[in-house]
Amino acid sequence: MQHAALARRLRHVRAPSPLHFPEEALVPETKRHLEIRTLLYVVLKTFADRASIGSDQFVYWSASDPSRCLAPDAFVRLDTPDTPFGSWKTWERGAPELAVEIVSEHDSDPQTWADKLRKYHELGVLELVAFDPDAAPGERLRVWDRIDDDLIERIVEGERSPCTVLNLHWVIVPAAGQPAALRLARTPDGAELVPTPEEAARRRAEAEQARAEAEQAARATAERRIAELEAELRRRGG
Repeated sequence: MQHAALARRLRHVRAPSPLHFPEEALVPETKRHLEIRTLLYVVLKTFADRASIGSDQFVYWSASDPSRCLAPDAFVRLDTPDTPFGSWKTWERGAPELAVEIVSEHDSDPQTWADKLRKYHELGVLELVAFDPDAAPGERLRVWDRIDDDLIERIVEGERSPCTVLNLHWVIVPAAGQPAALRLARTPDGAELVPTPEEAARRRAEAEQARAEAEQAARATAERRIAELEAELRRRGG
C-alpha cells in the first residue's frame, strides 16, 4: 500500500506494536459441508470479473481487535479485483456485501447462531444467507437484509428468494451428489441455474453435438430428396 510505504520513511514517537491476524484455523469440516461449500464457491467464482470472492477465509473488521472476525463459507465484495488473499481486512478492502453460512451442527445451537448474527451485523454485510441442509424442506433457507442499519430476517416462501446483491435468485436443488444444495439461478423458479464452468462446458458440448446431428439429418434429408428427384427424371426420360 502506498500509505504504508510512505509512512515507514517518517519518524514516529514509538515503534509499532503489530497485531497478529491469523489466516488459518484447524476447524473440522464434514465431507458434505465441503462439497456444498465448494459447489457454491465455484458458482460464485464465475462472477470474478466483477467481484472478489472468498470462501472460509477469516474476515476481520476491527484493526485493533483480531478476535472480531468471521469465516463465512462464501462471501462477495463487488467492484473489487479478485486477487489472492490469505485473510480479508475490511479497513483495506471494504466489507463484503454478501455472506453465506452453511449451517453445521455447531451453528444449530441458538446462542451460537445469535452470536454470529451479531457479528455479521457488526461486519456490515448487506445480505446474509443461511442454508441448513438438515432442516425440514421449506425451512432450509433463511436470509437477512441490512435495512436502515439494522440486519433483519426476510420472509422466505418455500425454498427460493432473491439474491439482491447479485440480482439473481437463491434456490435449493439437488446437486453435488446431495439431495439439497444452495444454488443461484437467473430465474425466480430456479429453472435456469447459474452453471459451474464444468456444467457450462457440458452444455456447450451437448449443444454442439445437437447442432452437428441436426446438420447431419438435414444433409441426409437433402441427399435423399436429390436422389428421389434424379430417379424421377430418369423415369420420365426413359
